[in-house]
Amino acid sequence: MEAATMAWTAAVVGVGLVYWFVWVMGAAEVKGKRAVDLKMGSITRDKVQDKYTQYWSFFRRPKETATTAAAAEKVPDFVDTFYNLVTDIYEWGWGQSFHFSPSLPGRSHREATRVHEERVVDLLGAKPGHRLLDVGCGVGGPMRAIAGYSGSNVVGITINDYQVNRARAHNRKAGLDSRCEVVCGNFLSMPFPDASFDGAYSIEATCHAPRLQDVYGEVFRVLKPGGLYVSYEWVTTSLYRAEDPDHVDCIQGIERGDALPGLRRQDEIASIAKEVGFEVVKEQDLALPPALPWWTRLKMGRIAYWRNSLLVRVLTMLRIAPKGVCEVHEMLFETAQHLTKGGETGIFTPMHMVLLRKPPAAAATEEAK
Repeated sequence: MEAATMAWTAAVVGVGLVYWFVWVMGAAEVKGKRAVDLKMGSITRDKVQDKYTQYWSFFRRPKETATTAAAAEKVPDFVDTFYNLVTDIYEWGWGQSFHFSPSLPGRSHREATRVHEERVVDLLGAKPGHRLLDVGCGVGGPMRAIAGYSGSNVVGITINDYQVNRARAHNRKAGLDSRCEVVCGNFLSMPFPDASFDGAYSIEATCHAPRLQDVYGEVFRVLKPGGLYVSYEWVTTSLYRAEDPDHVDCIQGIERGDALPGLRRQDEIASIAKEVGFEVVKEQDLALPPALPWWTRLKMGRIAYWRNSLLVRVLTMLRIAPKGVCEVHEMLFETAQHLTKGGETGIFTPMHMVLLRKPPAAAATEEAK
């Protein structure tokens, strides 16, 4: 009888743990993704492992991925693959905004994220009736926050078709689908007419471009003369030392695990913006004090990592999640360690902010063309 009771108790505890891991701990936010819904984007189940292997082979040596025109041309396809692999995991563990933000005393990560996104509205001076462009919108977390806070209409572009569908679904749930539009496309060649936006922003997205000049040039083209563009850039700081093996390992780890064809230096951004015609209104590293650390969200304890890893493995064994999810989850965990080290040492920042203006005089130049 005792053995039967113990077995029954163990079974109940086991079911309770599964319920806790999957349904209670499964969603990062009220509207987040649950672990049982990890689909790896639009990749068919039998191709996930192969796609991960192809991705890892391409970004294995980050600095070599964009050294030739042929390699640079492949970057958008592999960025698309990356977001197919990670979008559901990001939503499960992170929410709908795929970016960092400085910590705020006494405020949740979600609240800090919203404040960081609303800063864009204040920098652009966005108002009701304005038409804004979200360059690299992901599943649209920032888009919805910015549209709600400013009253503006926002058009987002992402290269990943799965993210387009996710963003549109979230827009409908939030009641913002009339003011938030999502387009599938490459921000290096955007399907928008010249001078068709009042303002534009990108939040930790243009780091995927092999050449920043190309995406900045496209933003310049679609902005109205006098329009403002704000971007939060991933860059290495002046503390980075290329001769330090630890620094190199850290930065390459960030690049490999985030589909980056090579991080740019902090002191390059303004000159690139000027090169394509922008005026630099303001430049600031939003990660510097008095801002509090942005990497605190990444400091997952070993117990939390074990829990998530175990859950992913169980879901894979049960064929609820496709093969390859474990490898992707492990890659993201390792990347988080590199990002944390980059933040703690100060050699990397994900929020070097540049506020740029398309000169009013550009109107006359465009008319002359």
